[in-house]
Amino acid sequence: MNFSELSHLRPDLAFIAHWINKNAQVLDVGCGDGVMLDYLQSDKQCTGYGIEIADDKVLACATRGVNVIQQDMENGLDMFGDNAFDTVLCLSSLQMMKHVEPLLRDIARVGREAIVSFPNFGYWPHRTALLQGKMPVSKSLPYQWYDTPNVRCATIYDFYDLANEVGLEVLECVALHEGKLVTWLPNWRGSLAVFRLRKK
Repeated sequence: MNFSELSHLRPDLAFIAHWINKNAQVLDVGCGDGVMLDYLQSDKQCTGYGIEIADDKVLACATRGVNVIQQDMENGLDMFGDNAFDTVLCLSSLQMMKHVEPLLRDIARVGREAIVSFPNFGYWPHRTALLQGKMPVSKSLPYQWYDTPNVRCATIYDFYDLANEVGLEVLECVALHEGKLVTWLPNWRGSLAVFRLRKK
């Protein structure tokens, strides 16, 4: 997969891919169908693994030629040693975890750097929905309250606080909307928060 194909499929991942060096060792926690690792392997000569629980997504990874381990992320990353990877990705998955803080600490332990993204609950249509007395439904939060896999809701500011609490330095933080960078009022206008982190 080349950059143009990735940009077409997932513009958010295309933006994030710029933060990952060539030939890096990468762990993608909650890798989904393996699109990101497929791109990193083919275009940036990266190596590594994906972790995914869903049968259909594990099969999609295998079809793409991505090394995938079928495991629940809630069980942690004990199989990997400290600093085993240059970069650990957790892209649009953290909000689905019951135990966010221990997983975040584990991600920081096994990677020299981490990149985390999640739907920004501070995005203005989400705020508007709440003001109207309804739970938000949008492109970045496409589920009804009763069938959502998302068990955690956070804003950009919330995650800054958590990163500091678990001993992580924020190297970069950006807000995206449909894969495009939002620079003005990012916590209000960005539907996706993206953080690049490392241990302090």
